[in-house]
Amino acid sequence: MSLSLFNDVDPPELPPWKVLIVDDEEDIHVITKMALKRFELDDKKLTFLHAYSAQEGKDVLQQESDIALVFLDVVMETDDAGLELARWMRQVLKNKFSRIVLRTGQPGQAPEERVIVEYDINDYKEKTELNRTKLFTTVFAALRAYRDIIKVEEARKYQEIYRNGLERVIEATSNVLEKRTLKQFFTGLLQQVMSLLQIDQTTMLIKVKALGAVYSENDYEVIAQINNEDATHGIDDELIQLFNKARAEKRSIFENGTLIGYFPSQTDSVSLLYLKGIDTINAMDTKLLEVFTGNVSLAFDNLLLNKEIIDTQEELIFRLGDVVESRSNEAGNHVRRMAEVCYILAIAIDMDIDEATLLRQASPMHDIGKIATPDSVLLKPGKLLDDEMEIMKQHPEIGFSILKGSKRPILKAAAIIAQQHHEKYDGSGYPSGLAGNSIHIFARIAAVADVFDALTHKRCYKKAWPLAEVLTFLKEASGSHLDPVVVKALLDNIDSAIDINKKYQDNIA
Repeated sequence: MSLSLFNDVDPPELPPWKVLIVDDEEDIHVITKMALKRFELDDKKLTFLHAYSAQEGKDVLQQESDIALVFLDVVMETDDAGLELARWMRQVLKNKFSRIVLRTGQPGQAPEERVIVEYDINDYKEKTELNRTKLFTTVFAALRAYRDIIKVEEARKYQEIYRNGLERVIEATSNVLEKRTLKQFFTGLLQQVMSLLQIDQTTMLIKVKALGAVYSENDYEVIAQINNEDATHGIDDELIQLFNKARAEKRSIFENGTLIGYFPSQTDSVSLLYLKGIDTINAMDTKLLEVFTGNVSLAFDNLLLNKEIIDTQEELIFRLGDVVESRSNEAGNHVRRMAEVCYILAIAIDMDIDEATLLRQASPMHDIGKIATPDSVLLKPGKLLDDEMEIMKQHPEIGFSILKGSKRPILKAAAIIAQQHHEKYDGSGYPSGLAGNSIHIFARIAAVADVFDALTHKRCYKKAWPLAEVLTFLKEASGSHLDPVVVKALLDNIDSAIDINKKYQDNIA
């Protein structure tokens, strides 16, 4: 991602150099200001702060941390008040940056060499010798020294902050790269960017759906959002204008506290990062974002490729499930409904989201063994005879034999589900008579989802049951045929299951 954040705006006026005059003579304050009223260094003027005693000087120095120069009288409330103030500045206040020019009308009170060495004074002048020219020269030299010292200190702090920032980037990148789904990845990305920039307002990641320059909300899709202001925040006309500007210029832009990050992908897609509530974005923030997004971009492309592979796998599994179900004269949407119900049940019982996703992907293969079941048995409209039932009971082991041996997580899970989804919680099921927790949780969930879908839809051997009768059956089968925990999860989420039935109705592609 490029973050060349240039804007055609007038540069702000630079803050002035702060000069503190500590002297108990009012005339000294007035004369100094008059002599230096036209002084400038690096396009910055002077602003004066005034103290008429050492104690007042302490008060000002405690309140103002960026005083460049202190004109300091020696004799004020005591004969060495100025010297003690200089010592306090360096040793107590730990101010090593402000330049101190000692001024005295009584040279004998402060011998030059001893004062400069013992009190870390930067210059020493007698008041009588400070005419306008010498005053100008003294201030110029002091401010130039202060400027250079501050630049060195800022560089040191910048390196330290940048080093800490890089550590945060590495940690943040690691956290993002641990995310295994696109939703997790994108949400993690937003959280880490907000942390890097230390903001807490609205942020969105936008997918650009159209290639040309457009001005329609429909051409942008919010794929992740963190909003601490207004949960209903969407893409308005002002944002669309900013999005299009970033796309047209193919760079990130920063305007009025809003950053639009421009993410070109190696796969020729474009994403936009919207961040609100940024007062300024400095060179360090820009560099940190460049490093962070550079690390993330490759992972982003890999995730998109991985998603394409997973989507292809899911499509093949669903289509294979469709083939099996079509042999039973049942709509292929059975496997889609079952997969979605399995997922919501898994989440309801607090299964890890990755495991729940794996179950959703594998469950359409539960009846793959029926591919070897004869039509005379599979399509029989009435009740099966005992020998026919024995043939039907072979499909779990046949399905397992088809899928076993694969090292792919989806197929390994599918093999378990195919083999165990007709086991019953009380041990009376088939093919192995497993009971309770001996049945894999994937198979226990698939069994509940399968029974629910079979009862709520027409089959060649029965009509669809009314919902009330389905719920009664599930309650009666809880603890015997079906896992009671999973049955409760379905009953607690019955509205979601019904919505899935509506979404994937039979005979609707």
